Amino acid sequence: MTDDRWDADPDLGPVVVSEKALAERVAELGTELTADYEGRPPLLVGVLKGAFVFMSDLARAIRQPVEIDVMAVASYGSATTTSGVVRIVKDLDSDLTDRHVLVVEDIVDSGLTLSYIRRNLLARQPASVEICALLVKEGRQRARIDLKYVGFHIPPDFVVGYGLDVAERYRNVPDVRVYRGPVPVD
Repeated sequence: MTDDRWDADPDLGPVVVSEKALAERVAELGTELTADYEGRPPLLVGVLKGAFVFMSDLARAIRQPVEIDVMAVASYGSATTTSGVVRIVKDLDSDLTDRHVLVVEDIVDSGLTLSYIRRNLLARQPASVEICALLVKEGRQRARIDLKYVGFHIPPDFVVGYGLDVAERYRNVPDVRVYRGPVPVD
């Protein structure tokens, strides 16, 4: 089922992942993570801003205590393609030493940002670091990343909704849709 309000927006294209499919897959991931982290509560590290909706739903789907922290990195600016240069804009508040860390990411495009984040977190001596990505764009990865948990593999279109944006817009769309509007320039 789609939302007519968003269907009328000329900058939004077809639904790539429906609201229903998102809810079902997040519930499945929550069940899997509950089992995999039994007896060792994870620290969920959300990558802002795009992962905040996914992380919120995922945290509620995990049926054991979790802790949450966030970090913000920049590699896109307001453009629709990564610059390839990653910088930490907001670092974690938590000490990762001997912690089981689960990085929660909205979308994996080139993989460069996530590769950088993983290396950065591993240097902080955690017990483990795993990655849970909601979306992985097919055929776009330039860096090899071990993704233990993946929501959906999608075509390489630029997408918005469910936390993903273009120039800070469309994060509140309840499903994931192709963006076909004007491309912002940095």
